[in-house]
Amino acid sequence: MIRIKNEKQINGIRKSCKLLAALYEELIPIVKEGVSTGDIDEYCKQFIKAHGGTPAWYSENFPGAACISINEEVIHGIPSKRRIIKSGDIVSLDIGINLDGYISDSAKTIGVGKISSREAELIEVTRKSLYAGIEACRKGNRIGDISRAVYDVARSAGFGVVYEYCGHGVGLDVHEDPNVPNVPSTRGPNQRIVPGMVLAIEPMITMGTDDVELLEDGWTVVTADNSKACHIEHTVAVFEDHTEILTAL
Repeated sequence: MIRIKNEKQINGIRKSCKLLAALYEELIPIVKEGVSTGDIDEYCKQFIKAHGGTPAWYSENFPGAACISINEEVIHGIPSKRRIIKSGDIVSLDIGINLDGYISDSAKTIGVGKISSREAELIEVTRKSLYAGIEACRKGNRIGDISRAVYDVARSAGFGVVYEYCGHGVGLDVHEDPNVPNVPSTRGPNQRIVPGMVLAIEPMITMGTDDVELLEDGWTVVTADNSKACHIEHTVAVFEDHTEILTAL
């Protein structure tokens, strides 16, 4: 069931999202060569606690405040003091905050040090596909319009699009209906977009295959061909006359 949010709920979700955006403003400069993913995760924990929130992923039993995925890891990379970031890495951060019962969700991908021109294009195309999806997320459109917009931008640049994982409703729980795929389909529901929807739109784009595999840790999702991947995400709220990116400052 899709949970349509009222004004009070959207205001609470917005506050959580702005806190998450502020965390990213402080966090991005820290993501550099020689830093461990465990250190990044610890910074997130301390920031969230200091501002009265809790890591949203704790409710999912994920062992960290931030999913930190590197190179061929698409999503849900587990932070570790032993995992040291190197020059040339593509690092994806996926963080959520529970603030007074309201959930935010956003992801960013950073190229560390010297990366190739194609890798830089991967990050830029993923960003463009996200904003194309947000542009399609308007009252009266359908969820499939978001999927088509994301897919067309990525495919036109020759990149793979992960189909096994997708965006989703968010705000009162970490994962809510509806699913928001990045690949269009003629099967399954294709809900009309209506005011009060709060959605996490999150393209997962690869330099190779569309296929992914789950590692033995039960969390980390990697590309099946070990090609590098990128994940960028915003939480948005739909209104009568516009769609607001809640996780932007």
